[in-house]
Amino acid sequence: MSAFVFRNNTIERFFEKEYSFSGYDDISHIPQDVENYVWWYQVPIKFDSALVVQEIESYMQKLSYVVTQIDSRKTVIVLTMDIIYNIPLQEDNYSVVKAVTEYNNQLFDLELKNSNVKVLDITEFTRKYPVQDIFDWKYYFISQMGMNPKLHKEFKTWFNRKLSSIALKRKKCLVLDLDNTLWGGILGEDGIDGIKIGGDYPGKAFLYFQDAIHNLSKSGIILAVCSKNNEKDVLDAWDNNPYIILKKDSFSAYRINWQDKATNIKELADELNIGLDSFVFVDDNPTERELVKQMLPMVSVPDFPEQPYELPVFFKKLVEDYFKVYSITDEDKKKTEQYKANAARAQAQNSFADFDEFLNSLEINVTIEAANEFNISRIAQMTQKTNQFNLTTKRYTDADIRSFIASGWKIWCISVSDKFGDNGITGAIMMNGNNIDSLLLSCRILGKGIETAFVKTILSILQNEGIMDVTALYLPTAKNSQVSDFYEKCGLSCTCINEDGSKKYSVKLDSMDLSIKDYYNVNIK
Repeated sequence: MSAFVFRNNTIERFFEKEYSFSGYDDISHIPQDVENYVWWYQVPIKFDSALVVQEIESYMQKLSYVVTQIDSRKTVIVLTMDIIYNIPLQEDNYSVVKAVTEYNNQLFDLELKNSNVKVLDITEFTRKYPVQDIFDWKYYFISQMGMNPKLHKEFKTWFNRKLSSIALKRKKCLVLDLDNTLWGGILGEDGIDGIKIGGDYPGKAFLYFQDAIHNLSKSGIILAVCSKNNEKDVLDAWDNNPYIILKKDSFSAYRINWQDKATNIKELADELNIGLDSFVFVDDNPTERELVKQMLPMVSVPDFPEQPYELPVFFKKLVEDYFKVYSITDEDKKKTEQYKANAARAQAQNSFADFDEFLNSLEINVTIEAANEFNISRIAQMTQKTNQFNLTTKRYTDADIRSFIASGWKIWCISVSDKFGDNGITGAIMMNGNNIDSLLLSCRILGKGIETAFVKTILSILQNEGIMDVTALYLPTAKNSQVSDFYEKCGLSCTCINEDGSKKYSVKLDSMDLSIKDYYNVNIK
């Protein structure tokens, strides 16, 4: 990613080589041939508070101007200010503090008015270190560095994690042990009333931990249980212990048995239909953690704290390392219910001998809608997260999507619901002229032919608009082999297979069967 950084101090050491930089406090040159921009202005080092305030106020004016000169389809990442060095000569002189607070508040207001502006709170990084580690006069005098260059690796790690958050990349599922993880003690030995949850310490610490996880699930993180226990004991505890926050309905799936946890986690991945690399496994037992690390290296397995009072710190790190995302879509908030509905569908399918009869019984509603301001963020999120049913696996941001639309691309998303529930926006197709640039669908709607109905409906729309020839591409990855022949199944002709396994396709729409089954109720908006 090429990016241009506006700055008022020397900060080159903190960024990768593909970044270029303005002069100090210089906005005279705003390059247009970069992908994105970064604005990182630090509190000026001066002893006259009035001059410091004046400069800070001028920075906001300059930033506002720069944003108006940048293509609104390109992302502008803006870092807040933190006072690292300031010596007011009077105890009641809060002018610099007020100016920094006002500057940061104006950044948040700017973000609200400009969808391409993303504000990052620099204090998330700086407050991890004492002031003497953040700022070093030697480096300031030698090269005007407003932050100690010795922290460049740590900053890059933090900043890259923030870029992933902006790109809406995060883990999908948190798998939890129970005994001494979600409550203190062992349920089978201590009983429902004997486990430590709520009340005094350590129960209070586990209660806080459960409450934190409960709120994490509201942001779209799927919760699952993998515990060595008697299932009946756990179900009784969920029903009868009033202090337990995370009960049966909190989890999309669970494995409560005496089977090894690696096998159980693989079964959970199959049931939820998501990849193992989307899982984070939390267990107090180091032996269980090591087993999963060895058997399932794609699963993230953080170390669990030794003492319950460390759980809030552990939870914060859990969020920062695996689950933090810049913004949450409405689709994210519905994840738990959607995966539960999938389990109900699977059970219902078992009662039908004929698959078409089963699909007809589902009352499937498919809504196809052109990309707009209400769904662009979700479409971008899917390009970042969808791996298995993704024909090209190209990753795009919401700014990219806006840019494509402005240049004439046709982009649609698909929402699917049935009698068991609403899966929300679960797929997208992106057309650059008559070429399918991207086609992707969430795994949770696959297996019912919806993917084929979606593609054929879009091709019908294109045909009605006068497009007669369509091309497409399949780019193989380590995870999308299941769609290597999807276009052939739809009726497209493979025109070229390259050595790397990639394929090119074409089709004349007037010779293609674009009919779909009657049990798909398709609504085009």
